[in-house]
Amino acid sequence: MAGEVVLINVFEVPAADAEAFVAEWDRASYYLQSQPGYVDRALHQAVTPDAEFQFVNIARWRTAEDFRAATQSPGFREATAGLARYQSHPALYRVVRT
Repeated sequence: MAGEVVLINVFEVPAADAEAFVAEWDRASYYLQSQPGYVDRALHQAVTPDAEFQFVNIARWRTAEDFRAATQSPGFREATAGLARYQSHPALYRVVRT
């Protein structure tokens, strides 16, 4: 698959864990920013405490291959170890309409 892709990853995070989650997300984000093909990212938080997914991460990558290489590295596993306790639902997308 060639061309820019968008990672959309939603997280199930208890309200009491919000601050800890953001700190762990920052750690992972700093690592990914240094990887080839990284474009940008943004973390969104639900405005209501009862939302099923309290956090949504949206990140752009130059190619799906760049994303896969970054997320299959030992450094990625180390950088994201703290996020493992939160259920996530990641998928790569491509823009089809704007």
